[in-house]
Amino acid sequence: MAGCLWGMGFFFGKLALREMGVGHMVLYRFLFASLGMLPVVWTARRGAAERVKRRWTRQEIGILLLSSALGVPIQFLLQFAGLARTTVSHASLMVGTMPVLLALGATLFAGERLDWVGWVALSGSTVGAVLIVLGGHEAGMAGVAPSLAGDLLVVLSLTIALGWILMNKSLMVEHGPLAVTAYGILAGTAMLAAWVIAVDGLPPVGRVSLTAWLALAASGVLCTAATTLLWNWGIHHVPASRAGVFLNIEPALGSLLGVELLGDKLGPFAWVGGGLILAAAVTLTVRGHGGDTEVLLE
Repeated sequence: MAGCLWGMGFFFGKLALREMGVGHMVLYRFLFASLGMLPVVWTARRGAAERVKRRWTRQEIGILLLSSALGVPIQFLLQFAGLARTTVSHASLMVGTMPVLLALGATLFAGERLDWVGWVALSGSTVGAVLIVLGGHEAGMAGVAPSLAGDLLVVLSLTIALGWILMNKSLMVEHGPLAVTAYGILAGTAMLAAWVIAVDGLPPVGRVSLTAWLALAASGVLCTAATTLLWNWGIHHVPASRAGVFLNIEPALGSLLGVELLGDKLGPFAWVGGGLILAAAVTLTVRGHGGDTEVLLE
């Protein structure tokens, strides 16, 4: 479910970017997400009281704040700055590198080892990313052509998201997915608001169309609040490598929406590159379900 909803995020974001800048669009997205999180905050506090959960330590609060900064203002401002410079289809296909980044993160930070097949898959995914950024130069209906800068910004945001995932995973061991998701989004939104208002000023209100408002509400409630909660709940109950396979839904659905609804154009190299990324992701996530996978990213 998280993968399906995340796959619509770039599409809704592109609709809103027609009428406002990146900072204001991302801020509105998270303001709507925060509204969706308020019932979750109440549920999390009530559940914690009933289970007599351990109080948050200073170290855990520090990890939560760092995770919130990485996962909300830094990740999303970079990601949608990239989207503003490329097409929905290209940005979505670049998200196909995320399962590979998860596997690489597990190797570097969780002690899991990749065999030769894994390293071949990582190499294939890298080649696929290069083919995507070099393989399409036609603009879609929105008049935006794929660009190296835009695609690389999306990949950079995914690298930052890896830190967010790792830190959230560690926090959920003691405090559960509801509390970590709710407090993380609210804290991240507060940081985002402070930055955007200081840099870009107050967001527009009166000149925003109904289409943009609906896109912002959908991206906030469905593609941010619901997806983050679903993802955190899921990754709390299954190994991250197994969860990673469902992230492949996002690039597939996002690319389809970009091509079918926004008129994006994908050249042959981009199609081949997307295929390599998805093949590498499936290879890494379907393999390795034995033994040490159960403690991956713990």
